[in-house]
Amino acid sequence: MERTPIPVLTVQTTPYEDQRPTGGGGLRRPTALFESQRNYLPNFVQSLLSSVDLRDRQGCTMVVGSDGRYFSKTAIEIVVQMAAANGIGRLVIGQNGILSTPAVSCIIRKIKAAGGIILTASHSPGGPGGEFGVKFEVANGGPAPDMVSEKIYQISKTLEEYAICPDLRVDLSRLGRQEFDLENKFKPFRVEIVDSVEIYLSLLRSIFDFNAIRNLLTGPNQIKIRIDAMNGVMGPYVRRILCDELGAPANSAINCIPLEDFGGQPPDPNLTYATALLEAMKGGEYGFGAAFDADGDRYMILGQNGFFVNASDSLAIIAANLSCIPYFCQMGVRGFGRSMPTSTALDKVAKIMKVPVYETPVGWRYFSNLMDSGRCSLCGEESFGTGSDHLREKDGLWAVLVWLSILASRKQSVEEIVRDHWAKFGRHYYCRFDYEALEPRTAYFIMRDLEALITDKSFSHQQFAVGNNIYSVERTDSFEFVDPVDGTVTKRQGLRIIFADASRLIFRMSASSHVRATLRIYAESYEKDPSQHNKEPQAVLSPLIAIALKISQIHERTGRKGPTVIT
Repeated sequence: MERTPIPVLTVQTTPYEDQRPTGGGGLRRPTALFESQRNYLPNFVQSLLSSVDLRDRQGCTMVVGSDGRYFSKTAIEIVVQMAAANGIGRLVIGQNGILSTPAVSCIIRKIKAAGGIILTASHSPGGPGGEFGVKFEVANGGPAPDMVSEKIYQISKTLEEYAICPDLRVDLSRLGRQEFDLENKFKPFRVEIVDSVEIYLSLLRSIFDFNAIRNLLTGPNQIKIRIDAMNGVMGPYVRRILCDELGAPANSAINCIPLEDFGGQPPDPNLTYATALLEAMKGGEYGFGAAFDADGDRYMILGQNGFFVNASDSLAIIAANLSCIPYFCQMGVRGFGRSMPTSTALDKVAKIMKVPVYETPVGWRYFSNLMDSGRCSLCGEESFGTGSDHLREKDGLWAVLVWLSILASRKQSVEEIVRDHWAKFGRHYYCRFDYEALEPRTAYFIMRDLEALITDKSFSHQQFAVGNNIYSVERTDSFEFVDPVDGTVTKRQGLRIIFADASRLIFRMSASSHVRATLRIYAESYEKDPSQHNKEPQAVLSPLIAIALKISQIHERTGRKGPTVIT
């Protein structure tokens, strides 16, 4: 019996002016906006699909996944229906719609797909009152570059119609191929539902010595670990890889069921929100702890008794211990990359290893060109994102497996490894202060006035006396990045004050929010003397923070008494 072809409809719509991707081809908004505004999601999906040239789009393969947050299943259905109507030949989707961001990147590269769509708002809260997002990955498995994001935005502003197959229904729970005949299409539209973990797991097996990690977790000198998936996408990956494959006891993994609201907590792996993990680690029972964000690209590392490893230190320690990873022994190390606000701890390692460091704006997309051109092997950001050229995305579980590999090789605790690193390279005291939910105009004028102040010639070589400390300004700038691969220039990426003792103050507006603004202040101070390595970061950095508050007047101009979050 012949199947009746599914009709392809063209739906008239009205464009929205606010669908500019915030970076990497991603649109992040309150979930209620996607649910209440007519055609808000279809408009953006159409703009995204139309950004791919028609000849490249027709019959191509794309990958689709989500972090499981509220509205994901509805959104996946719309994406599937619109992909079919727009000439996509095949979609590869994780079972039940679940795929971590690293897994999407992995599958795109493995099957040579044209790109991918990830439904995630990263570490932002879920549920009906939370946030939702749509992120576009390009053919190299990385976030869309700025030129693609701008193309999506320009299309969105003039969009008058979108194509959709509203009668097309996919069973996301059933592994295997599903085919659909469409009106006026010569070939059937195919959907392949794949195991969410297997392809990514196969890649990890080729990178790491799983036997060494397994022995660390199950051998005579085994350590107990505690891993918090924060009810995001990483639950199935943690259970399958760390527990089933590598032998960690099942009770090592907590919060491993993906929930639409992430259990009512922001799925953000830091000391503010990963409190359940922190309290468990403080008890001293566990030797290693880690947490992941909603879509699995960010992570946090804790040692016994809750010893915290900041993301910049983690990146530098990974760089200094790449010889513990078979992948790097085989591939070699060509260079490192870090975002500008990330501490310069990585630079100290690079100098010893005699490899270059590329300092980029915030956003993983800026590392993609460096990796594609063979310049960069390891990259990281201070916002708990680290990865290598095995993918074109930051990869939380990869970073955790690197740490376990280092523990297995060096046979030391997390704290011992960190303190040995400080003794060899010096300690970079580092903090980030977030002023969230600011009125956008207020934040804009604070940054505008601050830029005028610090770039004035009279500010150069100015001295600030705070207590017994004197800080002499060595140089200031508004950071810009010139891509060494294609010469693309990206301007106004944060304000920097660099002092004569290599201390730094950085001011930057975050682009991840839509309705409100976030202003971040970063402070860094370097200490070579090992006898001075046991201080609290905020105590060491308090003179720098006093300078930052004085010149920015952020408390006076916002009415705030302090930052929302300190990391």
